[in-house]
Amino acid sequence: HMRTDVTSVDLDARTLTYRALDEAGDPAEQTLAFDKLVVTTGSRPVIPPIPGIDSPHVLLCKNWDHAMAIKERAGSAKSAVVIGAGYIGAEIAEQFSEIGVKTTLVDALDRVLANNFDATITDDVEQAFDEHGVTLALGQKVTAFRPAAGSDGIEGSGVTVVTEKGEYTADVAILGAGFRPNTALFADQLRMLKNGAIVIDDYMRASLPDNTVLDDVFAAGDSATVRYNPTGADDYIPLATNAVRQGLLIGENIVAATKRYPGTQATSAVQLYDLAMSATGLTAGGAKRRGIAAKSTTITQDYRPDFMLTTTPVTTTLVWSPVTRRILGAQFLSKHDISQAANVVSVAIQAGFTIDQLAGADLFFQPNFSQPINFVGAVAIQAVAES
Repeated sequence: HMRTDVTSVDLDARTLTYRALDEAGDPAEQTLAFDKLVVTTGSRPVIPPIPGIDSPHVLLCKNWDHAMAIKERAGSAKSAVVIGAGYIGAEIAEQFSEIGVKTTLVDALDRVLANNFDATITDDVEQAFDEHGVTLALGQKVTAFRPAAGSDGIEGSGVTVVTEKGEYTADVAILGAGFRPNTALFADQLRMLKNGAIVIDDYMRASLPDNTVLDDVFAAGDSATVRYNPTGADDYIPLATNAVRQGLLIGENIVAATKRYPGTQATSAVQLYDLAMSATGLTAGGAKRRGIAAKSTTITQDYRPDFMLTTTPVTTTLVWSPVTRRILGAQFLSKHDISQAANVVSVAIQAGFTIDQLAGADLFFQPNFSQPINFVGAVAIQAVAES
């Protein structure tokens, strides 16, 4: 049933209705019964109710078709405004600047990647954007889009992005303001977070609004919650890694509850210009927003000894609880590939490590790859010293 749209779901009757999207298909709605239902309807882009947002010069960035439209437009555009400085927006701004498109990056928050990294990391990223000619319009909420003359001078061939603090005119604007769960089919039928994410239990099972667990309805991926181990609470973190692991668990549990979900640390990484960044768990800012007591320790050291022919610094930030001493998160930045360092701390968080345990962890030394005390262990040792 590809190219088929599900129009409604009746969980009580265990049926759904659908219609074909292709002209060759049956245009009438049809009904299908089910014994088990797996909801992997994903997410949809956030489209704020901003005047002028329906302009043909305002492009979305969510799926393959959006990506191809942006790629095609990048071939002719001389200027662009990117709205949203999260992972996607930051990567698009980087790519535009690399091919010579004059780029402005707009976000309502006061830092790039503010939900992913603390200022100890994002200060260097903002400097990299500045060095590559990207204009940062941070702390600015978009209020309108207006037709404007594009690079060809023709009125209406471009767009002006109006914010609370200024106006930015370009040939094209890219909207990357985040995602919401695509779960309208199940409104009032399943227990959800306020944003529409379906709340699931340890076996990927959904529940009725009164918290009754449904043995035959499962959800995974961007349509569902995750259990966020640094907080122990249900959260919405749309990452491909979460979707893959949850999908595998549905396969294990669809006949009977067999294998429990171990939760997630929301580990991720991004490369911008020559800067590699990775992160896992809570940032200090994320802990503060959630009302969680946290301390943050940052060190910068070369990733391998200075007697090697080359080396380069790594900035490492460890976030930890001053109450329990447990590790809550970590962030890494370097021109060296530090992507796997976040995986090391992710395992430590999942295992419930304290800063003391990470400080004493057995991490190898070999001068081609590492200092005698690896930067992961070194930041934990510093955290212990500060505790």
